[in-house]
Amino acid sequence: MKRLVRFIKILSVFARYRLDDFLPDSSPWKKPLSSILFFFPTRWLPAPGVPTARLRLACETLGPVFIKMGQMLSTRLDLLSEELALDLALLQDQVPPFPSQQAINIIERELKKNLSEIFTDFNEKPLASASVAQVHSAKLLSNQTEVVIKVLRPNIYSLVVDDLALLASGAGWLEKRFPELRRFHLSQVIADYQITLLNELDLTHEARNTQQMRRNFTDSPLLYVPRIYDQWLTPQVMVMERIYGIPISQIDTLKNYGVSRQRLAERGLEIFFIQVFHDNFFHADMHPGNIYVSVKDPKNPQYIALDCAVVGSLNKNEQLLLAKQLMALLQQNYALLAELLMQAGWVPHHTRQQEFADALRSVCQPLIDKPLHEIEFGPVLARLFKTARTFDVQVLPQFILLEKTLIYVEGLGRQLYPELDIWRIGRPLLENWIKEQMGVEALLQYFKHQLPSWLEQLPQLPQLAHETVQQLKTQQQLTLQQSQELIRMQHRLAQRQRKDSIRLLLGVAALLAAMTLTPTAMHYNWLLAGIGSVLVTLHLLRR
Repeated sequence: MKRLVRFIKILSVFARYRLDDFLPDSSPWKKPLSSILFFFPTRWLPAPGVPTARLRLACETLGPVFIKMGQMLSTRLDLLSEELALDLALLQDQVPPFPSQQAINIIERELKKNLSEIFTDFNEKPLASASVAQVHSAKLLSNQTEVVIKVLRPNIYSLVVDDLALLASGAGWLEKRFPELRRFHLSQVIADYQITLLNELDLTHEARNTQQMRRNFTDSPLLYVPRIYDQWLTPQVMVMERIYGIPISQIDTLKNYGVSRQRLAERGLEIFFIQVFHDNFFHADMHPGNIYVSVKDPKNPQYIALDCAVVGSLNKNEQLLLAKQLMALLQQNYALLAELLMQAGWVPHHTRQQEFADALRSVCQPLIDKPLHEIEFGPVLARLFKTARTFDVQVLPQFILLEKTLIYVEGLGRQLYPELDIWRIGRPLLENWIKEQMGVEALLQYFKHQLPSWLEQLPQLPQLAHETVQQLKTQQQLTLQQSQELIRMQHRLAQRQRKDSIRLLLGVAALLAAMTLTPTAMHYNWLLAGIGSVLVTLHLLRR
């Protein structure tokens, strides 16, 4: 019943904001959806806001799950118009806050102390308000250190779980009703999305990710990650160091401070490659609301990363596969790229490799050796998705977060420095990483890593060798004993079979002798049967 009420609420919001208008007229879904929404009273009210803002307003009304979906859609210029995508981008950091008194109540309940016992100068007006939580500024009472307090929205967990259950049911229904949608793995995408979103509802998970990333970039001039205060950490409240910087989306402000936008764009790309290939731990939610810039040294600007709730990682094989694919793309070796994709299982084995390589060339060639401002990503992505449908390309789920991160990086680079040549920077980074993983240096590093373990076991080798020899001798003796026992058992079995056969033959002979004493017609018949039995018995004895 609860889910049914929520489903009706969702349809009511769809009717209020006329979301069926966003479907193309050619869509088979438009008329049925419009007919259903017509019966909701909210449909009869005047449509709120300008048309391009309605999808964003509907996402804000429906809550965090739909806000996150809107954020993901804001990066899909292949599906949405630029105007609509830009409006959805406002969901990154412009979500209405919840009442400050509720935030105070949650903080005091979770930390088990009054606010005044921990903080001073608590600002009731939130610094930021997002789909899952909002942030307030304060100072620690103990040392007057400036901090921010992140607080989850009230009753957020049950709302998210119910909405995810509805999405999972809808995905399952669509895949069952329309088999051609199965290759998009809607159910798997929703399941992965559920894990990601539920992790965001546990601030201790975000805190551990933040601390790991802070360790990875300790004393790095590229990226700064704020400190987490573990003593004031619960699943619903997190206290962290307050940072001062300029949101990366404020391009004009960065320009006024004399920040080198080219240097900033290049460093952003470098951070991405370090996280993916060196640390194997990358920030997977790098939208503009989570990225700030320190302007202490404008010529060498430093990134500041916030909100590490969503992170990703690849294992060594996946890293190597990705690096090989990117290198094949950079070298314009589309036959190798097609072969790598097929070996990875992303493309059915019956696919014609040369035909697939030609399709990849037609899509990817416009990307090579061009700066960002000369690449029309909308048409390129549209052709890429069309190619994926044609060849039934199935990207592994663990690459979805990486794809999302790449889109964010590309978007940031386009805003900061459209002339950025991502291949010029990416090629040496990839080549060096592959050399480290597959060259002589990698082999030496492996021996260097294993050497302490081998040295630790070295004194034990004589004893281990002696024990191994003793075990082999014992095993040989046991095998010999078992073989001898088997021979004795076979001999005893053969003797028993001979004795049983002799007894049988004597019994038949006695029967024949008895029958010959009274030779009647019946006895003659029995005599013939007995003779036949004797012959059969003799044959068996001979065998």
